[in-house]
Amino acid sequence: MSVGIVLVSHSAKLAEGLAELAAQMAPDVTIVPAGGLADGSIGTDYDEVVAATQRADHGDGVVLLYDLGSAQMTAELAVESLADPSAAIVADGPLVEGAIAAAVAAQAGQDRKAVAEAAATAGIPEDLAPAEDLADRTDSVEIELELRNDVGLHARPAALLVRALSEFDAEVTVRLGDQEADGHSVLALMSLGARQGDRIRVRARGPRASAALEKTKELVDGNFGE
Repeated sequence: MSVGIVLVSHSAKLAEGLAELAAQMAPDVTIVPAGGLADGSIGTDYDEVVAATQRADHGDGVVLLYDLGSAQMTAELAVESLADPSAAIVADGPLVEGAIAAAVAAQAGQDRKAVAEAAATAGIPEDLAPAEDLADRTDSVEIELELRNDVGLHARPAALLVRALSEFDAEVTVRLGDQEADGHSVLALMSLGARQGDRIRVRARGPRASAALEKTKELVDGNFGE
């Protein structure tokens, strides 16, 4: 089981499209769109959000994300009406980036508080920094890899890498050119813009640093399953 996710939007198409995108990165997570009014017009439907929250909860709770102000109010009212309001959290973060970050966190087995935090901090561009964090540490190990898959280190491959690295007790960064991203952040990895043919340097530090690099190499050499 994993934390479920509900996407509350004024637009049914927006919620459905985002749910489809997030599901590509988190195939085992229940992601339920709750967008638009019952007649298909723009707006948020309280009853639909309540129903979506109930469908998304398989025992580990739910995190709700929203697009605009009134959607937040609808989401909060829906949570308050649950038999156990503590089972759901309304995350205050960007809808698109937050949904991706939350989905990956849920796929990795994190609890609802951690999933909500991932959504809330998704819009903060602090995971991408000049390539120096681990560079001068003598206890770090690194490897250089060439991306040969068609889409490079973008949405799905980035999500696969983050999920894989979550299993290891190690700090991991991925460098392209003069920028370095946190290997545990899908959005930071995507921000590198690494494409097919690019060479990336992966650095790791910690008890399972070498194992983390071996897994990364396995994914890259296998073209992320493409």
